[in-house]
Amino acid sequence: MTFDIPSTGYADPRLHAAGLYIGGEWRPGGGIPVLDPSTGETVAEVPDAGPGEAMDAVEAAHAAAAAWRATSPRERSEILRRWFSLMTERAEELALLISIENGKALPDARGEVAYAAEFFRWYAEEATRIPGEFRHAPSGAHSILVDHEPIGIAVLITPWNFPAAMATRKIGPALAAGCTVILKPASETPLTAYAMARLGAEAGVPPGVVNVVTTRDPEAVTNTMLADPRVRKLSFTGSTGVGRVLLAEAAKSVVSCSMELGGNAPFVVFDDADLEAALDGAMIAKMRNGGEACTAANRFYVQGGIHDAFVDGLTRRMEAMTLGAGYDPDTRCGPMITMQAVDKIDRLVVDAKGRGATATTGGAPLPGRGYFYPPTVLRDVPADADLAHAEIFGPIAAVQRFETEDEAIRLANDTEYGLAAYVYSRDIMRAMRVGRGIETGMVGINRGLMSDPAAPFGGVKQSGLGREGGVTGILEFMEAKYYAVEF
Repeated sequence: MTFDIPSTGYADPRLHAAGLYIGGEWRPGGGIPVLDPSTGETVAEVPDAGPGEAMDAVEAAHAAAAAWRATSPRERSEILRRWFSLMTERAEELALLISIENGKALPDARGEVAYAAEFFRWYAEEATRIPGEFRHAPSGAHSILVDHEPIGIAVLITPWNFPAAMATRKIGPALAAGCTVILKPASETPLTAYAMARLGAEAGVPPGVVNVVTTRDPEAVTNTMLADPRVRKLSFTGSTGVGRVLLAEAAKSVVSCSMELGGNAPFVVFDDADLEAALDGAMIAKMRNGGEACTAANRFYVQGGIHDAFVDGLTRRMEAMTLGAGYDPDTRCGPMITMQAVDKIDRLVVDAKGRGATATTGGAPLPGRGYFYPPTVLRDVPADADLAHAEIFGPIAAVQRFETEDEAIRLANDTEYGLAAYVYSRDIMRAMRVGRGIETGMVGINRGLMSDPAAPFGGVKQSGLGREGGVTGILEFMEAKYYAVEF
């Protein structure tokens, strides 16, 4: 494995550790080491904000709110479009920065940057298309006019697994709607967020419209902001457990919440599926970002007639993946984010093997530097195995045989989560029928990648509230206002 970080330029981690970004100014500080998961070594240090800095960020967002709200949709659109262009120009350096602090393989990092930038382009367009409504009341007594107004200051909390895309998916619609924001990125991957803020300022985002704070104590910082009556929106992406806690805290001030929480996606393959297409889709759905994605396929349900061929094909493909440092150009599967993540994955695999599952490739953590777990295929995974019900967040494909359509739907729904699902069949009517039967917010039909800035992203059950992306995403940052008009 190659562990030498290449010449970085704009991707230099130290460049993006200048300080907290509040009110358009950098506030130097330290306290939070940022580690390279490929080696476990510190590459930079960012500030550790407390409640005082959190209130400063709210003040800055409030000071900028009126002017930003009054900015024309066209002007907001142009700023977001410039931000998209700057991200595109800096794409390779941003991808390298993500690989350094997150560990993901460069091809995945490049894909993330392209995906992340698209949210700014999409919402640059949606900023000029904010909907309204006019109709006559059924009684004929008056007219009904409905407008949409910015909801107010928004607190945005993003995870470490997609440090660019999860930020732009929230910042884009918030700014397009006319809101000011405070972004709190994960402490594992803060450098990308600060790089994004730097590009935003270059694009013309006024001081205070976007603020970025990092902290070791997210509970104290977040609770301080949510308790301020000027904060009217919380948008969170992360685990279901943390989401429940934040919902309870937001309820104290009746703050509007959007929650994109955990997932445990089933990947259902019927006998009549195109085997090679299903394997292609499985590798994308499972191994994008090394499996560290909420939409990752965790539970592979394969019909009896194609089961053995699918397991053999998936095993060969997983064995062929090059494991290494994310920034090594030859790497196709990078390290996990922390050693704690490796330990969790290993506990799930050990439990499954103890209950009768067999590893056809992988199945044990790797010794040496960094936080590595090899791509793994487990066959004959019993339904009572812990990994059949937990969000794995790693390169583990757990395969189970099924026989009937009804059985596939029952197994797919045997989870508290309902974010994403995948169905492969040449019979499109059956694929759609099964998709309707699975309790989930998104379904990929003969496709292993469903994320798209133009589509509503979100789940049901314990996987969240609300939607991000698409034409509905901007409305998450707006309030409908009704006028009863006499004329």
